[in-house]
Amino acid sequence: MFDLILQGGQVIDGTGSEPFNADVGILAGEIIAIGDLSDSDGPSVDCSGSVVTPGFIDIHSHSDFTLLVDPRARSQVAQGVTTEVIGNCGHGCAPITAPNRFKSNIYGHSEHLEINWNTTDEFLTLMQQTRPAVNVATLVPNGNLRLSHGDDLTRPSSPDELTAMDADLREGLEAGAFGFSTGLEYPAERSSSSDELESLCQTTTSYGGMYVPHTRNRELFAVEAIQEAIDTARAADIPLHISHILPRKGGPADSTERALDLVDDAIVRGLDVTFDIHTREHGITNLSCALPDYEQALSADDRRISLGSASYRNDVRKHESIISSFGIGGWEKVSIFTAPATPELEGITLAQLSETDPFSAICDVLAANADDINGVMVLCHSYREEEIVGAAVHPKCMVGSDATALATDGPIGGSSFLGAYSWASWFIRKTVFDHGILGLPEAIHRMTSMPAHRLGLHDRGELKVGNRADIAVFDPNEFSPTATLDNPNSYANGMRHVVVNGVPSFANGEFTDNRSGQVLRKNS
Repeated sequence: MFDLILQGGQVIDGTGSEPFNADVGILAGEIIAIGDLSDSDGPSVDCSGSVVTPGFIDIHSHSDFTLLVDPRARSQVAQGVTTEVIGNCGHGCAPITAPNRFKSNIYGHSEHLEINWNTTDEFLTLMQQTRPAVNVATLVPNGNLRLSHGDDLTRPSSPDELTAMDADLREGLEAGAFGFSTGLEYPAERSSSSDELESLCQTTTSYGGMYVPHTRNRELFAVEAIQEAIDTARAADIPLHISHILPRKGGPADSTERALDLVDDAIVRGLDVTFDIHTREHGITNLSCALPDYEQALSADDRRISLGSASYRNDVRKHESIISSFGIGGWEKVSIFTAPATPELEGITLAQLSETDPFSAICDVLAANADDINGVMVLCHSYREEEIVGAAVHPKCMVGSDATALATDGPIGGSSFLGAYSWASWFIRKTVFDHGILGLPEAIHRMTSMPAHRLGLHDRGELKVGNRADIAVFDPNEFSPTATLDNPNSYANGMRHVVVNGVPSFANGEFTDNRSGQVLRKNS
């Protein structure tokens, strides 16, 4: 007697092997049979005309806060996602001391939820209590470590600060984090030294974790930044997973080729290296990253006064940031994505706002949105489709959303994040059907057993007896994104059923009210 039988589909098991026709039987959250189950008892779902695959694992997500506010994760579920890895790019929700200091370091932060936790363990416990619709694994973000203990973020951490950061890192790893992430282009971490990164990575190594860097300047010196990550990982003897490896426009023309060559060379030399890509042509981040004092202890009124000051604007103009890096490729490529108080500016480029002084335009936009400075996000047209799908061919490449989990209704129904509704469907559509660079079994492998193996999730990512029943069922000919740059909040087409820990979260193309995700803690 089964709890559920997925009947008549074509099984793609996640290993890259060829598809085969079989039924999949589920009991108590596990796969207990794969084969001909036509004579078995239990409720069944007709999967004819569809492929049955492991649920997709989003190796690079920023849903740390949005899953607490709206745990339904509908933008993800509609694409077959059953597991998300949060805490990426040095951004996240733990550890946290004074909450106001961290708001700019939390993607998707809003006033819908009060921050009343401090440690990673407390955060993960709260996440489990929200009953997310997807499984959740976390990394410990370096930005939070520096914000928790750094008095002056414009310099490397002092020995005493590093000791305190190390203690918080250990707490997070003991609570079940899968590794340590950095966001070395972002304000809290730009001054992180190689020595302190190596030290924190050595601690992570002792817990069996991995190092997941968003590298430094990803335009002019993107290749050198990847070399730094490789050198740090080698010195700490730690597995390395490089976030969204593709260099942005503005650097040398051969940067992508050189970056991938560095990975290949490191692997030949014995380093354990993987990387991910996201599936959009734009980078996206908070416009407040342009500010030299981006921490948000200031009131909205004081922030407006500051932004209106000529001397402060001069400081912004001289300040090196990820936003000034965006400008290297041309301010005509940088546009306003969301601006709650000035929606009429959405879609307008910074070059259009000011041909002569884009930094003053930045200050004007942020001043107008000072009541919700985190809500202002900008896009940078940084990549070409051919580069993205070209990198996907590399055998060490995985794929992630680099976005927050959202829904078109509910408490954050008005929020947007480019790629949230389209990343997985885009990857399948482009790599398998439009460009033909990957077969469907290999594309599924990059989103299932490959990230599961990277994380050490031995009972997920592959359809086999004894594994957890995280499963996606979709029509491969119809599975495709509907979201666009102008209409980013639109669910993907073609998903039929999604099962998380044996419970349907999506059935016959419709959302259910079931939320059966689990917080995954390393080695537990």
